[in-house]
Order: sequence, then structure tokens, then C-alpha cells
Amino acid sequence: MAEYAKSRARDASIFWLQGFREACCLHRVVSLCLRSRNLLIRTGECFLLNGLIFLGSLLALKSVVIPVLEWLLPQNCSSFSSADLCAVSGVLRLYSFLHLTLIQLFYVLWFYPLYIFSLIISALWYGDIAKFGFAAIDGPGHMSEGHSSRRESVASAVGNSKAKPADLGRVVIGIGEQVYSILLLTFFFLEVSIIGYIPYIGKALSFLLLSWMYAYYCFEYKWNFSEVSLDKRLDFFQSNWAFFAGFGSPCVLAIFFFSPLVSYGVMAILFPLFVLTATSSKAEQVLLSDESKWGAVRLGRLPIFYVADTFSMWVLNLFSLGSRAENKTH
Repeated sequence: MAEYAKSRARDASIFWLQGFREACCLHRVVSLCLRSRNLLIRTGECFLLNGLIFLGSLLALKSVVIPVLEWLLPQNCSSFSSADLCAVSGVLRLYSFLHLTLIQLFYVLWFYPLYIFSLIISALWYGDIAKFGFAAIDGPGHMSEGHSSRRESVASAVGNSKAKPADLGRVVIGIGEQVYSILLLTFFFLEVSIIGYIPYIGKALSFLLLSWMYAYYCFEYKWNFSEVSLDKRLDFFQSNWAFFAGFGSPCVLAIFFFSPLVSYGVMAILFPLFVLTATSSKAEQVLLSDESKWGAVRLGRLPIFYVADTFSMWVLNLFSLGSRAENKTH
């Protein structure tokens, strides 16, 4: 039994390491950007917004604004020429109040609106980046043919062999999958946030779950373009959990030890790069290939989304029951 456990741990480590290496293949990003001018422009805009403007504003606050305010509005009596003036007039308390108020105004009037704006715009740009990257993989000469063959190749590897219903039925299924996916990932994010507060092991578990979450986000764009059904992508993801844990680790490592705002800025810069490495990756075909250099070892399915799925189905059933009750009253 102990030998079996060691063997499984070794296999999981190998798959984790291969996922980590796959995520770090950033030379693919350079290659894709050189092939597609649209991709290069959109990626540059993402860097400009989140790197220069957002993180630059944070740097300006810490290195310029706060030091200037501390000079204009000193926080201790040693900055005054007269200690009596500090003690009697309450100037120190007034300066401290003004200092805190101005800093909060800076956040309220600039950082929080910029954060919301960046969040919305970046979410739209990530889709464009994935689309341009997906189209640029085979080069500008045969994009449409390559796009179609790649879609079929990815869908076949993930196991999406059955054709979806056409027209209205396909639209309804697509909308249903999107609603369920939003609920699933929302509850999963809440799960990650709560687990982080568990003593001793909370941070480690949070790191692992965040790695899976970012890995899923990165590959979801590719699977959407390849028209892989939601149940197939979830099954494939949970069946190759060690690989995807490794793939999401570099992104989480880059943001895990920063403050929330800095973490967001860094993640917003790096995330498009990992989306492109996922888009250009052939992980689906390689993971399921008997001749894979990663081996044909199967680690078994790990129910990563079990808790999030349970709550998502509960919410959907709740709305379904409410809708039926409303229809009966009419």
C-alpha cells in the first residue's frame, strides 16, 4: 500500500511538473505576437492599462504621493519646530486626519474606479487575445482551415465526439452552460476565499485551489473556441488534475504574496500570457496519447468542483422550483 501511494505521488509530481513547464513556455507568446498584428496590439494595450497605468498609479502613490503628504502633513511632533505647538493646538491630530482623508480620497476617486474599469475592459480583451492567438497558431496563410482542424482536434481529444443540437436548441444549451459555468466558478472562488482562513493548512489549500481556478480560466477560452461541451471539459480537467495544478501554479506564485491591488495588477499583466500558452498548447492530445512523453499513467478523477457544483445545482433547482410555482399561480 505504501509503495502504491509513493508511485501515485511520483506520477502526480511528474504531471504537475509538466503542467508547470507547459505554462512557462512563454516563447510561444512571442511567436504568436509576431504572427498577428492584432494580437500584438491587444496584448500591448493590456500591458499599458494594467502595467503602466494601474500598477504605475500604485507606485506613484507609495513613492510620491504618500511621502509628499507626510512632508506637508507631519505625523509626529519631531517634525514641528515647537513641541508646545504640537501638544497644545492639536495640530498633529488635524494633520493625521487630513492625511488619512486625502489618501482615502485618492483610492475612492482614482484606484477603485480604475480597478473596476480595468476589470471590465481586461475581461473583454482577454477574449480577443485568446481569439487572435487561436487564429494565429497556423500562421496568416491558412488560418480558417487551421482553425477548423484545431477545433476538431481539441474537441476529439477532450472527448466531445457528439455533435451539439442545431439552431435554437444549441443556443439554449449554450446559454444554460454559460449560466451554470458562472455559478460554478463563482462558488469555487468563494470556496477558495473561505478555505484561506483555515489555520495552518488554509494558505496551502488556497494556493492549490487558485492554481486550478486560473488553469481552468486559461484553457476555457480555447475550449470555447473548440466548442467543447461543459461536461466534457470539466471531466477532462478533473481527470488531469495534477497537470492543471502545475499549469496554474506560475500565475498564482506571481501574485500570492502581494497585497490585493498589487496582486490584481500583476495578474492582469500575466494572465493573457498564460491564456496564450494554453491556447497554443497541445496538452489535450498529449495527455491522452499512449505515446505521450508524459506517459500514459492515469491518476483518476478528482472531484475538484464538487462543492461548487453542489451549490450551483441547488441555486438552479431553487430558481426552477420558483419558476414552476409562479407558472402554477397563473
